Amino acid sequence: MPVVSRRPVLIITMALTLLVVGTAGYVFIEGWPLLDAFYMTLVTISTVGFSEVRPLTLHGRLFTSGLIIASIFLIVYGVEFIISARLGGQYFRRRQMMRQVSKMKDHVIVCGYGRVGESAVLSLRSSERKVVVIEKEPEKAADLASAGLLFVVGDATRDEILQQAGVERAWGLIVSTGNDSVNLFVVLSARALNHELYIVSRSVDAENDRKMRLAGANRVVSPYQIGGQHMANIMIRPHVTDFFDVVTLDGGIELWIEEVVIHKGSVLVGKTVGEVDVRRQTGVTIIAIYHPDEGRATMPRARTELRVGDEMIVLGTRQQLAALQELTGAGEMTL
Repeated sequence: MPVVSRRPVLIITMALTLLVVGTAGYVFIEGWPLLDAFYMTLVTISTVGFSEVRPLTLHGRLFTSGLIIASIFLIVYGVEFIISARLGGQYFRRRQMMRQVSKMKDHVIVCGYGRVGESAVLSLRSSERKVVVIEKEPEKAADLASAGLLFVVGDATRDEILQQAGVERAWGLIVSTGNDSVNLFVVLSARALNHELYIVSRSVDAENDRKMRLAGANRVVSPYQIGGQHMANIMIRPHVTDFFDVVTLDGGIELWIEEVVIHKGSVLVGKTVGEVDVRRQTGVTIIAIYHPDEGRATMPRARTELRVGDEMIVLGTRQQLAALQELTGAGEMTL
């Protein structure tokens, strides 16, 4: 049962307990009749300020003082609950959400939940990536909550907002607002807070691409340019484009294109592509191999040697990719 739903029961129980204890106290301390004791208790805990039913002894006054203090605490607790209930439990939901965010690591932060940001979030969630959204407009909070997303309402250019989203523990950051100046400042702030963060930034004006990279963005994307290229590809090579759009075969088997890094201790290290025969072992097809030390990608050949840190661009089902991940020495794959 949620905390908010338990509180009314707790408040009622505490009020009844005070009523019973107060009535019993006046009966035993002052020797009053039950009805007088009950009425005195009711007047005291309700703090209405009526006069005493009968003259009180010293012990009776001390008991009444304790009853008044307890009733004040109860009233304050009840008022706080009513206020929080009228706000729709937002305080408790936000606190619970922030606890979840504070425990996250290796997640992706998306700054800006417009059309581009929403599309990015959908793609990230389809690959089961953990996502936290930063949105400046409070009116979008309801949409984010209904979508089941973890989010922070605030200005992503401020360090404290980025820190609330866990930027120091995050794996990646997508900056997707429609303002290049804002995007540039977010990239600069995020890079200062996390030097290892992988940052992808949106750029409305192509002239700002260089500035974004100088500020710390790993990649800069222009949705308009990509949209135009995609439309041209549909016209020139429609079947290839359809394949990558749908990423399914006729049999309904999902295919994924992924980057898989070869880690130290992997059984693949020091062997050639022909020797390991990844396709036979896992069913995965190697499309290309990127060598970070050389800064270039090559087509896989039988004599190509696999080294620690090499990134293989591969095509396969989730199960096949998971099997390949075991061979690379990285453990479970996040798809």
